[in-house]
Amino acid sequence: MNYFSKAIFALALAGIGFPQLQAQEVTETNQQDFNEFTNRAGNMYRAASGKPGPEYWQNEADYDIDVTLDDENHTITGSITVEYTNNSPQELDFIWMYLEQNRFTETSRGTLTTPIQGNRYNGDIDGGYEISNLEARMKRSTSSEYMINDTRMQVFFDEPIPAKGGKATVSMDFTYKIPVEGMDRMGRLEVEDGTIYAMAQWFPQVAVFDDIEGWNVEPYLGAGEFYYDYGTFDYKVTAPWDHIVVGSGELQNPRQVLSREVRERMEAASKSDTTVYLVRPEEVNDPSIRAKQEGTLTWHFKIENSRDVAFGSSKAFIWDAAKIDLPSGKKAMAQSAYPKESAGEEAWSRSTEYSKASVEHYSEKWFEYPWPVAVNVAAEIGGMEYPGLNFCGWKSEGASLWGVTDHEFGHNWFPMIVGTNERRYAWMDEGFNTFINHYSTLEFNDGEYPSRLNQTRRMTGWFSNPNREGIDTYPDVANLQNLGMIAYYKPAIGLLLLREYVLGEERFDRAFKSYIHTWAYKHPQPTDFFNHMENVAGENLSWFWKGWFYGTGNIDLAIDNVQSYQGNYVITLSNRGEIPMPAVLQVTYEDGTEETVRLPVEIWQRGDSWNHLLRTDKQVQSVVLDPEKILPDVNFSNDAWPTSFYQE
Repeated sequence: MNYFSKAIFALALAGIGFPQLQAQEVTETNQQDFNEFTNRAGNMYRAASGKPGPEYWQNEADYDIDVTLDDENHTITGSITVEYTNNSPQELDFIWMYLEQNRFTETSRGTLTTPIQGNRYNGDIDGGYEISNLEARMKRSTSSEYMINDTRMQVFFDEPIPAKGGKATVSMDFTYKIPVEGMDRMGRLEVEDGTIYAMAQWFPQVAVFDDIEGWNVEPYLGAGEFYYDYGTFDYKVTAPWDHIVVGSGELQNPRQVLSREVRERMEAASKSDTTVYLVRPEEVNDPSIRAKQEGTLTWHFKIENSRDVAFGSSKAFIWDAAKIDLPSGKKAMAQSAYPKESAGEEAWSRSTEYSKASVEHYSEKWFEYPWPVAVNVAAEIGGMEYPGLNFCGWKSEGASLWGVTDHEFGHNWFPMIVGTNERRYAWMDEGFNTFINHYSTLEFNDGEYPSRLNQTRRMTGWFSNPNREGIDTYPDVANLQNLGMIAYYKPAIGLLLLREYVLGEERFDRAFKSYIHTWAYKHPQPTDFFNHMENVAGENLSWFWKGWFYGTGNIDLAIDNVQSYQGNYVITLSNRGEIPMPAVLQVTYEDGTEETVRLPVEIWQRGDSWNHLLRTDKQVQSVVLDPEKILPDVNFSNDAWPTSFYQE
């Protein structure tokens, strides 16, 4: 059809016989929905392509820690030395450190901002750090000056740490009482055979100094999690002789802390695809299985290129393990530690099976797991992740245990490998992780357990709630009733829409893998993610980021009418929601054949109504929007023509 004919045809569509089609031509466009919603220009540190810039930098903190666990007084006492490397372009007169255990005091900001009725982030109020013998050394000078404010400590140097590679060390002694209630992230649990200590946020740790905020010093309140630099952690835990200690990283001294029998079983587990007991249920109280029968044992662990470490310790642990196969041919080990109350084939006796499957899936699909062990520890904690180690609910079983185990191990990719700022951007770790959990769940035993992301339309009630908040709401500010959606499910649904509906699997996977590889062990910001996905996928997605991640609008596409015209059909669509989306139509003909029509998102740039000419000589029986039911469309009753045909 030549240009003149096209023009005549367009005028005909707008004629008297089709008054509903006149909306095709509008005087006011929707271009504002497609404009850039924030400044995403690059600079020398972060490129507009979503990659680290030519002068990108981040600092490094390496830790040497030695602590003793007192299971009678429930205390941790020890010492720490941090070697800090200042790779920034400016010298530093001081550093900020986090003292997370100070959250567990009566006057902490976290305690004082917890509602009277309590919430998930309840914590003890009789704890907190005692700090002594602090030394901040820079070359030949030593300072003991520091200031503690709530969960932060400012450490001063007598001379500044030089820029671009200058090094300094900070050492101190510390002690505190281990809380029972540790804000559902750490603490202790009494079971029949002893106490389970779930140890996290258990040592003073350096805050992040970056090119975006300078020092990131938001206090530890509750919902907001963590943001740390990468480094090497070399740590020793001295515990009673009858304790089993499991931790982030590789055990450095197995001959000193494990009996010959346990070492032989561990060797067998390192070659086994099925679970091997290291300490059997009937051996939990058997002294002969321990390396010694009195005093204490010092367990030595080390992990490199990590942003944190955690450990579990108890004399009540059943302990089992199996081999993890990695794509490069390397091996790692899945381990589980749990009390007899948690054992059972429908419960924690499958934990190592779940752990192995989870880590192998993410390694194959996205990025290879970098650490030597992946440990799952049963505790009085719903679920919490640290590099190479999780704490999961000791009463979890079946689909619940798979779900929490898979979710917490998924966090090794977000934010442990891709080091985002959890305290500000919960959606960049919880949401991204919930998204990758969807595919691991579909794959595990060919879908033994269901994925909630298969049911996005069942969540649309929240999208119509007048009290809903945006994904970009900081977690410590968010209404806790919204946190599950804005941190976990809404961002995960957003990535699902990009992969399954907007970009397609091939384009999305290439861009998402590139993002992970590009920002592994680095600190991306939201704009780095947006820019990188667009540059690799080759798509301007400003309309999507703005509508889905930085707003509270909804999706509501509609089929207004289907009419015959000159031997063809005109399908009239409208965007009745606030977020434009491509339109995928399934056309069914009277002869039983079907056709899929895909209309780009740009149909909404010129207005909220669009007419599509369907060229066919067949009789149309029905037209359905989004036939795979991927979109969380808040009014799917208008997604079909005729309306009597639609079935949810």
